[in-house]
Amino acid sequence: MSEPRKRITAFGSSRIGPEASTFGDVESLSTKIAQLGWDGMTGGHQGMMAAFSQGIHQGGGHIRGVTLERFPTPPDNTLSEEVRAKDFFQRMQVLIEDADAYLVLPGGLGTLAELAMTWDLLAINVLETRPLILYGEMWHESIAQLQRSLVMSVDHTFDLMNICKSHDEVLAILAET
Repeated sequence: MSEPRKRITAFGSSRIGPEASTFGDVESLSTKIAQLGWDGMTGGHQGMMAAFSQGIHQGGGHIRGVTLERFPTPPDNTLSEEVRAKDFFQRMQVLIEDADAYLVLPGGLGTLAELAMTWDLLAINVLETRPLILYGEMWHESIAQLQRSLVMSVDHTFDLMNICKSHDEVLAILAET
């Protein structure tokens, strides 16, 4: 019997649409992630979540959408499965606890909140160590500013992140997991 596929949660903006080059790039990356043997999980809506879902689906992976009951599920989604969460915290619990790795894509405040919650749980050892991958140009300067500004309770906090600019960097981390 084959081993179950690992699952990676993707966090990212719901506002970046198919017209953006980032959308196609994330779709291509997630296709490769699925072909590497990973399944995916997202918040289940549009933007980076849709790009990730489409790629996982195209690569032959299973994609779970953890959607909020207060918002309708987009009708043109590529979800293999949908889990409806009653609130943001229940949604985040599933997205964080049921993942073997995390891929943080370009985004805004919601993505930053998802990153912060996941990152903190890894730093204080509430979660077992697993890859926390930040993908895209925006993360280098954002994280550099946090390094200059934040007072951290754990010395190794910034070592938990892998900031990646290329598909190959992301895939190499996941291949080792």
